[in-house]
Amino acid sequence: MFIIDKPYVSDLFKDTIIRNSYKLLKNDFAVSTGHFGNDLLCETPQMVKEFKSKELLYLNSENSIEWITSNLASTALPEYINVFKNKALFRDMIRKMYPDFYYKQLDIGELRSFDANGIKKPFIIKPTVGFLSLGVYTIYTDQDWIKAVDSIEKEMVEVKNMFPQEVLNTSKFIVEEYIEGTEYAFDAYYDSEGNPVIVNILKHLFASAEDVSDRLYITSKSIVNEFRGRFQSFLEEIGSILKIKNIPIHVEVRVNGNSIVPIEVNPMRFAGLCTTDIAYYAYGINPYEYFIERKKPDWDTLLKDKDGKIYSVVILDKPKDIKAGDIKEFDFDGVLKGFEKPMEVRPMDIKRYPVFGFIFAETRDENFSELESILKNDLREFIKL
Repeated sequence: MFIIDKPYVSDLFKDTIIRNSYKLLKNDFAVSTGHFGNDLLCETPQMVKEFKSKELLYLNSENSIEWITSNLASTALPEYINVFKNKALFRDMIRKMYPDFYYKQLDIGELRSFDANGIKKPFIIKPTVGFLSLGVYTIYTDQDWIKAVDSIEKEMVEVKNMFPQEVLNTSKFIVEEYIEGTEYAFDAYYDSEGNPVIVNILKHLFASAEDVSDRLYITSKSIVNEFRGRFQSFLEEIGSILKIKNIPIHVEVRVNGNSIVPIEVNPMRFAGLCTTDIAYYAYGINPYEYFIERKKPDWDTLLKDKDGKIYSVVILDKPKDIKAGDIKEFDFDGVLKGFEKPMEVRPMDIKRYPVFGFIFAETRDENFSELESILKNDLREFIKL
C-alpha cells in the first residue's frame, strides 16, 4: 500500500505501483498524475481496511503523515512517527545509548533570549521537526549564534507554507552538541518481527566544516561493504529499545571511529523526494519493492561488478541570499556538462520548493574531481535572474 503526495514522485515509483498493482490512496495528487487507473486507487475507508489486514504502508512524502494521524490513530503508526519525527523525543527515547549527549528544545521566540555562551562549541541548531537542511546552522562562536537566529527568523517566514507542520515545524528548535565524524545516510525497513533490513547506504559529503547543505551524497561498493554490518547492528539496538515493526526509515548518522551517533531518523519513507532511487541506478535495488515484498539484498552478488564506480545524488539547492521570485531560469544543460555519465535529471519548481532539482550520476574513481567541483559550486553561474 502506498500514499503519494507533493512535492515530487518519480517515474520509478509510479511504474513500480502500476507494474505490481499495489494499492494507492485516491487523493488529489494521485489523481492529478494521470498515471493510475481506478483499479489501483482506493478511497480512505478501503485504505484503512487494507492497512489493518496487511500493515505495510509507504509514503513518498511526509505530507501524508497527517492522513495517518487522522485515519490510523488506533494503530501503532502515529506513535512510531512521533518518536522519530520529533528529534527531542527521539533523543529522550534513546538516552541510555548516549547518556552524555547534550540537547535542549526551544520555541523560536526563546532563541534571542537563550544564553548560548555556556554551551560547548561548536553546536547545532535545527528545527525539532525538519526537512532537508532548512533552518540548520552550525555555531562556532557567539557571533555565529546571533547571525543564525537572524537567519532562522527570516528563513522560517519564507518556508513556513511550503510544508505541513508534520514535515517542517517552524516554531520549535533543538539545540544539540555537534556530532563529530563522517556523515552517512541509509535506507532500511523493519520487518514484521522487528528485524532491520538495509537497502541503501550513502555517504554525505560536505564542502567545508561549516557546510550543512544536502548538496552531495555518494554510494559505492566500498562504502556499502564497510558499513552494512555496522549499521545493521546499530539498527538492531535502536529496534530493541523502540520495539518497532513494519515501517521503512531513512537514517542519518555520524561515524567517528567505533562510535555511531544518530542525527535523525525519518519514518515511513526512504531518502526524501524519491532520491532513494539511486539504489536502483547503482545496484538494481528497487527499494519500494524490497519493502513491500520483504526482499533482502544479496549484497555480494549486487556489488560484484561495481569496482571503481561511484554513484551520486546531487541536490541543486538555491543560494540562501537569492530570492526564488527573482529567478528567471536555471541552466540544467550547463550543470550536466560537468558530469561524465549523468543518469537522470529531475527538475523541480524553485518558486515552490527550495531546490532546482536533482541529478543522479555515475563517476569513475579517477574522475572524483567532478564531484568535488559540484560540491563546491554555489550554482550562481547557472542561475538567470
